[in-house]
Amino acid sequence: MNIPPQEQIDQQWMAHALALARRAQSEGEVPVGAVIVREGAIIGEGRNRMIGTYDASAHAEIDALRDAGRRVGNYRLPGATLYATLEPCLMCAGAMIHARLGRVVYAATDPKTGAAGSVFDVMLSDRHNHRLEVQGGVLANEASAMLAAFFRDRR
Repeated sequence: MNIPPQEQIDQQWMAHALALARRAQSEGEVPVGAVIVREGAIIGEGRNRMIGTYDASAHAEIDALRDAGRRVGNYRLPGATLYATLEPCLMCAGAMIHARLGRVVYAATDPKTGAAGSVFDVMLSDRHNHRLEVQGGVLANEASAMLAAFFRDRR
């Protein structure tokens, strides 16, 4: 079966985000990972760190945006793609819009707080002065299974 080139690229980077999610899980965090790529190179990485840092804003996506900002010397990241293992929440979606990302790709949908169409449609709203391309479902089964196992084990 031939997979289109962009789909192959998305799967490659999502696999990297899943590795970051596994690292978060090994640290006792909810297993969510994120990676930001521009022109084929990683410019930022992040994983959930809320529990360990006592910081409600320490989501994987925010961690990756902070890392990318430091690396490139700018909070604006035009042309970059952020890959996240879970659909972004409202906070993360707002930060991505302000960062002027070109594209967001996520794995599993978040039926409770997803802001890319599941619950809220913040990322796709025409009310913002910047629009993001959004793609969901890339390696969703792997990400969903990891999250389900994490929460099942914590009960």
